[in-house]
Amino acid sequence: MLGNLVTGCSVLAPAGMLVELSAGLGVSVRTAGLLITFGAIMLCVGSPVTAWLTSRIERRTLLTATLAVLALTNLASAFAPDYASLLAIRLLMLGIGALYTPQAAGTAALIVRQEKRGSTIAYIFLGWSLAAAVGLPAITFIASRYGWPAVYAAIGAMSCLSFLLLGWRLPRGLISAPVDLKTWAAIGRNPMILLLLLITTLQMSGQFVVFTYMGPLLARLTGAGPDPIALVFACYGACGVIGTVIATRIVDSWGAWKTSMLFTSILLTGLGGWALSAGIYPLMAVSVAIWGIGFASTNSMQQVRLVAAAPALAAASVSLNTSVLYIGQAIGSAIGGFLYARDLLNASGYVATAFVALAVTTVVLTRPRKSRSA
Repeated sequence: MLGNLVTGCSVLAPAGMLVELSAGLGVSVRTAGLLITFGAIMLCVGSPVTAWLTSRIERRTLLTATLAVLALTNLASAFAPDYASLLAIRLLMLGIGALYTPQAAGTAALIVRQEKRGSTIAYIFLGWSLAAAVGLPAITFIASRYGWPAVYAAIGAMSCLSFLLLGWRLPRGLISAPVDLKTWAAIGRNPMILLLLLITTLQMSGQFVVFTYMGPLLARLTGAGPDPIALVFACYGACGVIGTVIATRIVDSWGAWKTSMLFTSILLTGLGGWALSAGIYPLMAVSVAIWGIGFASTNSMQQVRLVAAAPALAAASVSLNTSVLYIGQAIGSAIGGFLYARDLLNASGYVATAFVALAVTTVVLTRPRKSRSA
């Protein structure tokens, strides 16, 4: 879970300090936002490729090595002299870091009983909620006062701590099923897995149309400064933690489909509220809080449903889900950057809502038959 907190902060960091990166590196806000877009492309390619290349490596060794790379590259980012150097370090960071989230979920499936698998995976994803709840507000606060290099130094230090704790506590000898070309072919023939991957893509595309530029959007639409923007990020993340805790408590009794339907609908409500309340800071903040309840829970439920849909394919399907998650980030951030650069600030909320509405429709289509478990 702490490793996911580190991974989440590493992935999301630019979103919390776009203005500082823009000013410090001498580039536009949209160009700074491309750190997220290009990083997401690297993540979506890296996740399945690294899952295939490393599937025979013992899990403790793999996860600790991944965190060591995150520590080194975040520390290196703090000393990047220009935008090109920072982008190059980020691509290396995320090319390796793509391993962590799916392999952490797959490793959890190896060390807990099947009836506890859903709640355990949801708990591991609490790290991503904490990255938004604690990480993003802290990133905005630190960057606005001490500069963006201090943010990367802090994430690097946290990565070192996570590396040491994981190496100390994770059991040895955990080996997952090897991933080969037959595994990918089997996934391609499984319509349920393909629909679940589509849901992830739609959910993330919609969210990142707004999320990537949420700070600058709040500043331009409402006149909010760094502290009110940090407060909105904090509300988003804190509600993400609340949503994940609720999902962890109910998923084993409700089933993954009902839980997924609930939180995807909440996600849609929050983004719709953002679109309709554009320009009114209190209402936009409330909408972000509602959105936050859904964001991490929908991701963890996708992992749970993929594992349940085909347990033998879980190592590959979960890594592929992470890949399409980042495809969604790349699509959403690219669309968000296009709209922001053309001052179509209000349109971003409606485009985001349309994506998530399609995700809700697809969740309905994946409702399990009564004879089968969710």
